[in-house]
Amino acid sequence: MQTRIAVVLLLVGACHCLPFYNGFYYDHILNNKSGNGNGDVIQFNGVKLVVSTPEDSLFGYRGGNITLPCTYHYEPEIQTPRRLRIKWVKLHKDNTKEQDVLVAIGLRHRSFGEYKGRVHLRQNKPNEVSLVINDLRLEDYGKYKCEVIDGLEDESNIVELELRGIVYPYQPQHGRYQLNFHDAKKACESQDAMMASFEQLFRAWEEGLDWCNAGWLMDGTVQYPITLPREPCGGKDTAPGVRNYGERHKHLHKYDAFCFSSALKGRVYYLEHPDQLTFTEARDACIQDGAQIAKVGQLYAAWKFLDLDRCDAGWLDDGSVRYPIAFPRPNCGPPESGVRSFGFPGKRTKFGVYCYKMS
Repeated sequence: MQTRIAVVLLLVGACHCLPFYNGFYYDHILNNKSGNGNGDVIQFNGVKLVVSTPEDSLFGYRGGNITLPCTYHYEPEIQTPRRLRIKWVKLHKDNTKEQDVLVAIGLRHRSFGEYKGRVHLRQNKPNEVSLVINDLRLEDYGKYKCEVIDGLEDESNIVELELRGIVYPYQPQHGRYQLNFHDAKKACESQDAMMASFEQLFRAWEEGLDWCNAGWLMDGTVQYPITLPREPCGGKDTAPGVRNYGERHKHLHKYDAFCFSSALKGRVYYLEHPDQLTFTEARDACIQDGAQIAKVGQLYAAWKFLDLDRCDAGWLDDGSVRYPIAFPRPNCGPPESGVRSFGFPGKRTKFGVYCYKMS
């Protein structure tokens, strides 16, 4: 046993190992211009690394580009340039898990996962390490951490990205309260949307969303927004607000869903056709026109961002029949703008159709 221990100590003593930190090796080549010549990294004495990002949230649109600003500096300033490692990660909702977005050292950089090929650093001025995200997707919204690593010095700060969009309630063909959490998530995604977050639902409530049916949100809670208190919706004497059922069992409990969609790359239009169509005929007619039958999220986005206004009911991808009114008028439903719904009539019933075509 003594011989084995001696061998281990001998190997460790003979190893010229590099110090390891946060997934990256630092040796005398990196940031040792002020070192002692022995390959040791000299720590700063009284020098502080500061990373700065905007305090306010940034807003973007699906399909657009956005820059998440980030700069760094030293207090007090130093004269000798340092070779740094820059790391951008996306934080999960509980801020404990991280998703790698981009890592850069000098001119070398690497992007990860769904961000691969869509992100790069902007370094237009000294000490700038801003993140540019191209072709924004619905799932890109959230908090991002800008991390600057200088030897063993590691400082970071947070940028929050929000997407401009539309929250809408969704219930499936078979009626109210049919979706567990996982089915609700799939239902939103199938209609070119994603399950809404509480922040998105709250903002929609501030903008006037009023809906008395409870629906799943991304954090696993069940809530609903009320702007006009009334007896069946929590009581007429209660204050307006977002009613919260709290967390529910994601498999056993069933509710509706609140979905979130953002701007479109293409366009939604009512197909001018000489005849009214069954669902199957409507879907085929869009294909013959070089398009696809529109999804619910696409119709809401077109109404919200492009003022799509049509007083003709038409089929959508999920088998529902709806129509968008941006400018209310007589004989086109309630006096408020919105997407009107005929529900899910039998698929042999005849209506018009809304199609979606990529730009």
